[in-house]
Amino acid sequence: MNAMMRRVVIGTAAVSMALSMAACGKAGSNKSSGASVSNGFKVGLALPENQTARYEAVDRPMIVKKVKELCPKCTVEYQNASQNANTQQQQIDTLINDGVKVIILDSVDSKAIQSSVTKAHNKGIKVVAYDRLAQGPLDAYVSFDNTKVGELQGQGLLTALGSKASSDQIVMINGDPGDPNAAQFKAGALSVLNGKVKKIAATFDTTGWLANKANEEMAGAIASVGKSNIAGVYVANDGMAAGVISALQAAHISPLPPVTGQDAQLDGVQRVIAGTQTLTIYKPYLEEANTAAEMAVDVATGKSLSSVADTKVSSPTNKDIASKLITPSIMTKDKVQSTVIAGGLYKVSDICTSLYAAACATLGLK
Repeated sequence: MNAMMRRVVIGTAAVSMALSMAACGKAGSNKSSGASVSNGFKVGLALPENQTARYEAVDRPMIVKKVKELCPKCTVEYQNASQNANTQQQQIDTLINDGVKVIILDSVDSKAIQSSVTKAHNKGIKVVAYDRLAQGPLDAYVSFDNTKVGELQGQGLLTALGSKASSDQIVMINGDPGDPNAAQFKAGALSVLNGKVKKIAATFDTTGWLANKANEEMAGAIASVGKSNIAGVYVANDGMAAGVISALQAAHISPLPPVTGQDAQLDGVQRVIAGTQTLTIYKPYLEEANTAAEMAVDVATGKSLSSVADTKVSSPTNKDIASKLITPSIMTKDKVQSTVIAGGLYKVSDICTSLYAAACATLGLK
């Protein structure tokens, strides 16, 4: 081989290697997984836990319904990890072995699930991250603007505190440290609260988003800070808000200080109406679920995501993941009609049971 030929071969190999290495850093591709709507295929749905009511009551049925609308012959293989990262890894293995073409994944632990996402990717199975941004080679991601969620919670708490914000103390009950969304909620809230409240007297990161854990944390805060020194409580979601309010009531704190929440969980909405919880964050789950289903069918069949994904998001392991971030809104008692009812999440009859009939009547909910 002459010198010129050697240079051509070496140069071609170098370009090929560079392209291969570049491809390793990208999340997903537009290639089909070999699935078609006409023949149908299996869609995996892996949700993280059932402690938060939304997953079984809202997300699962909405996703299944939309998948069937888009692909009548498709079937949905469902797994729930019950807040156990190891269990979820095993469940992803099960879905892979069952022959799914795409997995809609809401991770328990965004880091721990990376190897499972990579395993699916290497077998040609597409992965759509749902609600929480998992690490690994994802094909798409849909969630809410999580920093905005925290900002809305913080602003709502400041509004409820009024003049007390600058003179009194608050407690923060944050979400699961393994959930990347929890860090974004916290950061968003702190961006609003820092410099506006006198002091954050106690802060907790609550493993598993557990209501009983939040209850224990709040009881500890009351004991250490003093029940007369707590002007308000930032709570990351409605499930934990129930535990926090229970602790406040057990300590005979009256009137209750402002308490935040998130998810517009039915019991959370009812507490807002009753006045024991100040606010929740309404997130239009129907839009999120429908988007996830559409993304899953599109990536499995090789269709472009340009009509549904309007932005790109990067994780610690991958850049420029095709994404859709949906805007949340605050729900106080005067906004029940314009949020959860107008959005179709609940009917008035779902909310205004006999226990809440009088409060609903006061608000004009009929």
